[in-house]
Amino acid sequence: MKKLLILGAGTAGTMVANRLRRLLDRDEWRITIVDQHETHYYQPGFLFIPFGMYSKNDVIKPKRDFIPAGVELIMSPVELIEPDHNRVKLSRDGRIINYDFLVIATGAHTHPEETPGLQEHEWYKSIFDFYTVEGAVALAKHLRSWQGGRLVVNVVENPIKCPVAPLEFIMLADWFFHEQGIRERVDITYATPLPGAFTKPIASRHLGDILDQKGIHVVPEFMIEHVDPDARKIVSYDEQEIEYDLLVSIPLNMGDTVVARSGLGDDLNFIPVDKNTFVSPKHANIFVLGDAASVPTSKAGSVAHFAVETFSENFLRYIDGLEMQPSFDGHANCFIESGFGKGLLIDFNYDVEPLPGRYPLPGIGPFTLLQESEMNHWGKMMFRWMYWNILLKGQELPLPARMTMAGKWNDN
Repeated sequence: MKKLLILGAGTAGTMVANRLRRLLDRDEWRITIVDQHETHYYQPGFLFIPFGMYSKNDVIKPKRDFIPAGVELIMSPVELIEPDHNRVKLSRDGRIINYDFLVIATGAHTHPEETPGLQEHEWYKSIFDFYTVEGAVALAKHLRSWQGGRLVVNVVENPIKCPVAPLEFIMLADWFFHEQGIRERVDITYATPLPGAFTKPIASRHLGDILDQKGIHVVPEFMIEHVDPDARKIVSYDEQEIEYDLLVSIPLNMGDTVVARSGLGDDLNFIPVDKNTFVSPKHANIFVLGDAASVPTSKAGSVAHFAVETFSENFLRYIDGLEMQPSFDGHANCFIESGFGKGLLIDFNYDVEPLPGRYPLPGIGPFTLLQESEMNHWGKMMFRWMYWNILLKGQELPLPARMTMAGKWNDN
């Protein structure tokens, strides 16, 4: 019997376990998935907790609820991946698990301790994050009584999970403070290492215009060196300083530490793979999916879904001795909540940046690309139900995994 081992029962790992459980011959394949945490988090929901739109209970469920019958789930940290021996060593009891094929889906994690001053005595007092459920809940409590001042949102370094989330946070904050009647007492600044509001020029221009209309100040190319929690300021490597009363940080994102221990990753513990097939260039039976992969696309749930969909069919070819096809095109599809019951949508891939238009039906939509609409907001709200009930279970969506140019136009 052939052994498929999946490391990580987050979004990508759970989806691929469900998909391959249905596709592989159950008499010929044994599928095992390893994870150290019992709780599955709906991470896009963290964004809404600080503003009272979601509670903690809205974003957590047991991981076991989404692991398909017949797939063995082992709860343990992973001590070491030994690709030369086709085996993995677990931390909990030293157990060795052998595999024929390995899928690494160990995700990305925040590391505030990597930025001097960030996680010192003001952590969760005047400095918060919302990329963890604990940080989002603490920030929600703080905002209930905050009376205004200088709010600074800072991205430490890219890549980060869900690159649009900081923009969404800023725009929701603008809406929230209007609702609280204190917007005129709040100065909002977005300090980003990017040259603009977003990574791609057209989207950056559209989003930058929206931020400007909302009175949000963008400080581009800000590479933070340290936080001075006593003086309440962040300082860049070129000695630029931004003062704050409330700092919301998106800390350094890194891959799992087992990647470093196993010598498989880059400086941030993300694992290089072929960007179209997810196969390791060094180990022909290792694949990396989701945020753990070092590929030039967004670390987002939609990307994981499209990646798993294309990978699963490709994997069936591969185990039959056929060459893998370059089937994944970097497709990303992200709703951007912009406040006041509206949102935007972006749809892009490796080669095509986000463009204006209609999605998914040309000329009809019902969603608008790079344009605010109430329908986009409801699309974002509906996504949570789809995540729990369709995406995690590896079900197919009536949307193509590969990006299409239908309905898009270039406004250059």
